Amino acid sequence: MARLQRIAHLGIPQHIIQRGNNRQACFACDHDMAFYASLLHEYSKKFSVSLHAWVFMTNHVHLLASPYTISGISNMMQSVGRRYVRYFNSEYRRSGTLWEGRFKSSLVQSEAYLLQCQRYIELNPVRAGMVSEPAQYVWSSYQCHALGKVIKMSTPHEEYLALGDSGSARQSVYRDLFRTHVDGELIKDIRMAVNKGLALGDERFKDEIERLYNRRVRSAKMGRPRLRLEVK
Repeated sequence: MARLQRIAHLGIPQHIIQRGNNRQACFACDHDMAFYASLLHEYSKKFSVSLHAWVFMTNHVHLLASPYTISGISNMMQSVGRRYVRYFNSEYRRSGTLWEGRFKSSLVQSEAYLLQCQRYIELNPVRAGMVSEPAQYVWSSYQCHALGKVIKMSTPHEEYLALGDSGSARQSVYRDLFRTHVDGELIKDIRMAVNKGLALGDERFKDEIERLYNRRVRSAKMGRPRLRLEVK
């Protein structure tokens, strides 16, 4: 089946996943993650991409980012990926590929869905059983949003900024969002959207994107279409 063409709409956030090849580890220690973070900071600025949320897991990365040039996210991910592979291969005396093909991405409707997707990303270490609370995991954006940690590569989204009139107010409201986990059905929707290159949003949002790009952003219906018999 042919891959759906990527959609990059200026200012619309994208949920991005980059996995290690065959689910192999792409980070072996904190130094690896710190180097990857430095590359993200460098190339997000170079290619005009705002990074809103992230988590670095052992064998994959989640990002939530908004592009301000059409090829911004693609250029950023390619540049980060290539430099990181060179670093990783040199550091661990290995050769060959590290990443599982091209990265996956989905458009995310800001209203109602952006903070849900951001919570999904930052709760990854909790769902994986690595920590009991998201604040315990250093390599995500949770400490930035919930605790006020200053991280250079972070650009808070407008939906986050609207949570309060001050940093402390926003952090308090944000922590309250994590008193419950992301709904199971929403988790399925988020995963399907990013793995299939679809859109995460309401029907109006999907209608607008399909009209603009003449490309489906909903899951294709299963089964073959019915043949219509012409009666003479």
